Amino acid sequence: MKSILITGASTGIGEACARYLAERGWQVFAGVRRTEDAEKLQSVSINIKALQLDVTQIAEVFANVQQIVGKGGLQGLINNAGIAVVGPLEFLPIADLRNQMEVNFIGQVEVTQTLLPLLRLGPGRVVNISSIGGRATSPFNVPYSASKHALEAFTDGLRRELLPWNIHVASVEPGAIATPIWERSLRRADSMRAGLPRQAEDLYGIAMERARKQALDAGAQGLSAEAVARVVHHALTARRPRTRYAVGRGTRLVIWLIRFLPDEWVDWVIGRALYR
Repeated sequence: MKSILITGASTGIGEACARYLAERGWQVFAGVRRTEDAEKLQSVSINIKALQLDVTQIAEVFANVQQIVGKGGLQGLINNAGIAVVGPLEFLPIADLRNQMEVNFIGQVEVTQTLLPLLRLGPGRVVNISSIGGRATSPFNVPYSASKHALEAFTDGLRRELLPWNIHVASVEPGAIATPIWERSLRRADSMRAGLPRQAEDLYGIAMERARKQALDAGAQGLSAEAVARVVHHALTARRPRTRYAVGRGTRLVIWLIRFLPDEWVDWVIGRALYR
């Protein structure tokens, strides 16, 4: 039985990956934050073992996983845990930015460092759940995009460092996916916006409201999380996996636009949408 650890498996893409892989015979170690999430996932399949896991505190989980998989090691790691901090950079609390990078980037690095000995035994593959935001940055999403840009660099660098051990590392870049992260990030954005000084509302209020509506529309039209799970499965099992997978409506168009259009043109399009 192949074994895999998934961070951020309570909901959304992580949960979909846990279910999808368990159905296909994988032993899934699903990282969750709450007891009720653990109970819910373990009721789905005998192949799922839920672990209460904070990506910034991974060391205590290693011994538990190692004891179960033994010399067979891990055949996969999915770094999925993440949060979305949004808001105008001019007024963004630095503590929020640090937390964004800690969870979405540094925590993923720490998880990978800790589990690499088991991935070598596998041998395993690493799939980092990035975002189209790791390629294209939009106003008020800079903290989130910055963390995903960092994850993209981590993916490429780690893959090249691990070439001698044949441990493939891929990045999955979802666009609009119908997951709870949209609702959570909007609640976080609304809370932050309520605490901003009046000047921030005067300067950015109209643009923030338009960006909020765009996010709501994108979330409503997003693909299912299982669509991402299918792509992750390919990255884990294909004989010749890709290094990057763009998933979601319009993601390939966005990648094409930022690759071939001058930055000034992209800026103009965004400006027209938010500041006209």
